[in-house]
Amino acid sequence: MKRTIRTVGLMSGTSADGIDAVVVEIRGKGLHCKGDRFALLTTSLIAFEKFPFPKGLRELIHNASTPEYGRVDLICHLNFLLGELFAKAAVEIVKRAGYKLHDIDLIGSHGQTIYHIPENKKGRLKERRLRSTLQIGEPSVIAEKTGITTIADFRTMDMAAGGLGAPLTPFAHYILFNEKGKGRAVNNIGGISNVTFLHANGDINKAIAFDTGPGNMLIDSMMQIITKGKKGYDRDGKTALRGRVYEKFLNKLMEHPFIKKPPPKSTGREEFGYDEALKLYGFAKRYNLSDEDIIATVTKFTAATIAENYRRFIMDKHDMSEVIVCGGGARNSTLLKMIARELCTLQKGMKPITVKTSDEYGFPSETIEAIAFAILGYAAISGIPANLPQATGAGKPVILGKIIPSGKIAFCY
Repeated sequence: MKRTIRTVGLMSGTSADGIDAVVVEIRGKGLHCKGDRFALLTTSLIAFEKFPFPKGLRELIHNASTPEYGRVDLICHLNFLLGELFAKAAVEIVKRAGYKLHDIDLIGSHGQTIYHIPENKKGRLKERRLRSTLQIGEPSVIAEKTGITTIADFRTMDMAAGGLGAPLTPFAHYILFNEKGKGRAVNNIGGISNVTFLHANGDINKAIAFDTGPGNMLIDSMMQIITKGKKGYDRDGKTALRGRVYEKFLNKLMEHPFIKKPPPKSTGREEFGYDEALKLYGFAKRYNLSDEDIIATVTKFTAATIAENYRRFIMDKHDMSEVIVCGGGARNSTLLKMIARELCTLQKGMKPITVKTSDEYGFPSETIEAIAFAILGYAAISGIPANLPQATGAGKPVILGKIIPSGKIAFCY
């Protein structure tokens, strides 16, 4: 295999506000087992850009993500429309990186999740619903429009092997941030918060990863409700900073059963989305809370659920010295301060846990998930299993992603 692979990573998260695109270079002879450890690759970020969706598309995606409005013709249309937009993002990010399309070896695209059922359950008509997932953003369109072999649909093979299909980023977190001798938590705060704990001994098989609960999702939804759609998020946590945390409301939020559920576990819009925010907003108004107090309390909820999950499922057995925060939540300074205070409370009389952002390691916080799918694309084309069964619950390690040839071989392997 070529020693240096140039890869595009494409990602659209639960906020459905646009496409994160990166170009990365992955260097090394490959990822191979050394006993119970891995030889690491070197990943360099070359370019990053966020491409906002056209006006009105976010609402259509949210409609497609609900049983009430998710018509089959809408989903069919959006699948190809998003494929076109992902392809345009890939073309543009390659141009901004100073490369030509023929310089790129592959594209790893997460697509846009519109529904995720992590566990078997009964539907509304009491029919059995198998664990399943659906991402749209047709990869065949991306491959055709760019002329680059594209890998997509990373969740489905893990679910076929009995897993939750999430979290998928721990493999990339290990590649980017593992450092022997340090017990680190890499916490991505997107719509949902997920953590990867990297064991100090450097063994990927001892990594712990799971969703902790809501990240920005409830905060964003509350901002939309309060501002009647004028604001989609709390910029830098300024609204939360002006409010006060109302403990009775916070205690109500902390009763959610997902918080205490042991890993492996995964959640999403189905549990912490706009509909849940509407219910909670009505509940908060019973206490006559100001809008600022509501945002402050919901922000504290995200911080408290992160700390509570650390306490229950990581810190009871492992030493943790550092938390690296990435994702959009890393730009919310109020949230970061709340997380630091929560961890300080947990560490009474012990060495404090430092809270940093991934920027301090050369990777802007907004880039991590797109980089992750570039790395997962590399793993797929290289035949490397990239799920962590201990994190997803899958029965075995599996190769993630469907490979869509572009009409030319990306590289020899």
